[in-house]
Amino acid sequence: MNADKIGPQHLRRKAILYVRQSSAHQVLHNRESGALQYAMRDRLVTLGFAEIEVIDEDLGRSAAGSMQRSGFERMVAEVCLGKVGAVCAREVSRFARNSRDWQQLIEMCRVVDTVLVDQETVYAPRHGNDRLLLGLKRSLNEYE
Repeated sequence: MNADKIGPQHLRRKAILYVRQSSAHQVLHNRESGALQYAMRDRLVTLGFAEIEVIDEDLGRSAAGSMQRSGFERMVAEVCLGKVGAVCAREVSRFARNSRDWQQLIEMCRVVDTVLVDQETVYAPRHGNDRLLLGLKRSLNEYE
């Protein structure tokens, strides 16, 4: 689970669980996906986070285009202020499907030492290998 990438400096800050589905149809008909995303809260608890904020106001909004996502913007702002030790999604592709948003999030997480968590991995953007993996994921997300 790579929990060794999470230090006391992360656990002193809150974690944000970002929940998003791309369309209203998915929100209504893919309920299991939504439930699995909300269940990621348990992963954050297991990793040691005491304060967890769920941001789900972008349900039904695609991360691919230029659609405004107020939840994503609020999450990035909280990261920029140094208030967030981890941002979490079931799969990191839930955060952004376009390079601009993706790069903004990853760079701010690197600057303020915030980790990214998904169902399989903890990514520390300050680590070169994790930045490489996140870059590959970004490329695959855009291709989709």
